Amino acid sequence: MKRFNLLLLLLLLFSMAGSAQKKHHLSFRNTAELREFLDAKKTVYPLLSAHRGGPMPGFPENCIATFENATRYQPVVIEFDVALSKDSVLVIMHDNKLDRTTTGTGLIEQYTYQKLQSFSLKDEQGEVTKYKIPTLTEVLRWGKNKVLFTIDIKRGVPYEKIIKAIRQTHSESNSIVITYNSGQAAAFHKLAPDLMISASIKGKEDLDRLNKMGVPNNRIVAFVGVSAPDKAVYSYLNSKGIACILGTMGNLDKSAAANPGRKVFYHLVADGAAFLSTDDLIGAGKELDQYRADRRLKSKFLHTSN
Repeated sequence: MKRFNLLLLLLLLFSMAGSAQKKHHLSFRNTAELREFLDAKKTVYPLLSAHRGGPMPGFPENCIATFENATRYQPVVIEFDVALSKDSVLVIMHDNKLDRTTTGTGLIEQYTYQKLQSFSLKDEQGEVTKYKIPTLTEVLRWGKNKVLFTIDIKRGVPYEKIIKAIRQTHSESNSIVITYNSGQAAAFHKLAPDLMISASIKGKEDLDRLNKMGVPNNRIVAFVGVSAPDKAVYSYLNSKGIACILGTMGNLDKSAAANPGRKVFYHLVADGAAFLSTDDLIGAGKELDQYRADRRLKSKFLHTSN
């Protein structure tokens, strides 16, 4: 009996180890499939958006290895930031300065791409890692048939360069470009009318403005802010087929951590958020796993691999 129990325990541990290595991927063959997945008139399969890629100890923000690690926990939207080097290479970096996240110092725009490669990325604890600053092209090539991207463009980076990189890597079907006002959304849509846009929308007035400026509903994902809106906002936008992203990074993440029994993330999705942009990939992920299981949600665009 003891031998049987030991064997059972070993099998369980082996199974858990295998499960921990499983990667959760999202795959869309074309932009039509992406729009089908995002259509909020249908039952939405809720996702976490890993803010700056889901950094953890040993895994720095805005780093391909970190993005890969995130897929071991959840099928994810990867949010990352694009800046421009001195020689106009599109690189992945949030801050204007290198000091916080790399072994370099000073403004990123003062360095050529080649010089930037001499620096190493640091994790959130300030520990130096073996990872280097990636380029947008490297990230887009890595993410094909793996994740959805929301691309945050830093000031001074031309939309045309972003669009060119998306086209060259055939990433139209897994890229959503973040805009912060109706003018930016309209300008980007005019340049690339087939691509999806994340637009800041708090209600009917904001959506009406976008529509009048030529941005159709089926190209919009609505960023509704960093505090939970009234359910009526979700209902209205969902009735138009528009999926909503709620930013939980900050106060909502802190509230969830302080009150684990309240299932904060679970209820935010139940209220109507399709995506939660979070810094707590593990904690939020457990609640989304439970939400999907309770409602028996599946997606034909989700695949797992070892």
